Amino acid sequence: MTEPTAGAAGPPGAPGIRSARRRYVTLCALLWLPPGLGMASMVLLFSERGMSVAAIAGLFAVHSLTVAALELPTGGLSDVLGRRPVLAVAGVLNVVASVLLGLGGTAWVLTAGMVLMGAARALSSGTAEAWYVDTVHECSGPDAELRIGLARGGSATSAALAAGILLGGALPWLLGLGAEPGARLSAATGGVVLPLAVPLLLGAVVRVVFVCYVLAVLREPPRPPATVRAVVSGVPATVMDGLRLGGRDALVRRVLLSAAAAGSALAAVELLVPGRTAQVTGAPDSGAMVYAALSCAGFLCSGAGSHLAPFTARLAGSGERAVLTGLGTGAAGLLLLGITAASGHPAATAFAIAGFCLVYLGLGAASPNENELLHRRVSSAGRATALSVQSLAQQLVGALTGLAVGVLRPGPLPWLLTGAVLLAGALLWLRPAGGRTVRATAVQSEAGPLSAAASAEDRTPRKTRPAPRPTVE
Repeated sequence: MTEPTAGAAGPPGAPGIRSARRRYVTLCALLWLPPGLGMASMVLLFSERGMSVAAIAGLFAVHSLTVAALELPTGGLSDVLGRRPVLAVAGVLNVVASVLLGLGGTAWVLTAGMVLMGAARALSSGTAEAWYVDTVHECSGPDAELRIGLARGGSATSAALAAGILLGGALPWLLGLGAEPGARLSAATGGVVLPLAVPLLLGAVVRVVFVCYVLAVLREPPRPPATVRAVVSGVPATVMDGLRLGGRDALVRRVLLSAAAAGSALAAVELLVPGRTAQVTGAPDSGAMVYAALSCAGFLCSGAGSHLAPFTARLAGSGERAVLTGLGTGAAGLLLLGITAASGHPAATAFAIAGFCLVYLGLGAASPNENELLHRRVSSAGRATALSVQSLAQQLVGALTGLAVGVLRPGPLPWLLTGAVLLAGALLWLRPAGGRTVRATAVQSEAGPLSAAASAEDRTPRKTRPAPRPTVE
């Protein structure tokens, strides 16, 4: 079978594969730079506004619950209405949310900002990736190479988060040097704009650029005009198709379970590592600074893992074995964090840092390979919904893990338990997920549009089905 060329063009107006990759990478960078900017200063800003620790935890809970409630409906909305309008609306909501969070001084304003940010997160979840895959398939057909573009998007996401957290942490510090720049800023704005609010407001500017970019350059295949009635009836049907596919397709089920295992690992890291850094440095302030630097290193490792995903697949022999390798690497990192949890020796600290980096490196390498396998099992009619189901699995299991880890005694046990969960997710990929030809064909009529691609692939004779291999540029 002849591989499509990297610059192959599809229908008139559709970008080529290389152009689609560049646009997808730019989308990922613009989408994730603002969250990185706000990550280092948001909690401190809320505290400066007079919010208690419990109130701040409640605000973040509002955000998480909003995302969880809207994750599947917004994925269905993207599949019904199209990627471009949904991404544009997500960007507009993020602009408003950033302004409210940066300038708001009351609990109600901040709560409204967190709700809008959660809605925007749900709208954008998987939508840009779905646009990229749709575009590549439109250019070169369903067998087009996806892993390179997905890997580059993952690297751009991690790099944007790393750059954002460094810039977002440095800006308030620079404005507060000598207290003069910060005092001038507060005085000029009547005390509304604090130095800690600057990263959030800068994020709002970046999000305006994101909206303009989406409206200016994103092109997608035309969809039938959607009436309100069609949207209302189409979204629930698409959501149900996504849930059914996870129950009927073995490979999709593995992807969802692996995402859940990754969510468990990330929840443990985000909950337990800040306390360990404060314990090592001896003070909360210095511990927070070290954690910010460590988080930046983690995002860079995740980006490196995503960049190496095609090489990992080539070295392991298939995308499935690459997922096994990546998740296994992450589990090894959690094991290192566990066996060093009770020791304050400098060597133990070095091993713990190595374990932290291994977690992000392994998850970064696994994600593009998982998603390429997922995209080969779903059609465009339900792609964003399938990604939303994947994201929901990760978030829900992450939330449950956070609750469980919170009641366990600090020490090796929480790390070892979450490491076992991630290792179990890796072991799911020991055996190939093939051999479902008869079952996939049998359920096609009741599974809906999401399983159409999987059923069509399973009806292909085994001799002529293309091998899952990466394409080298």
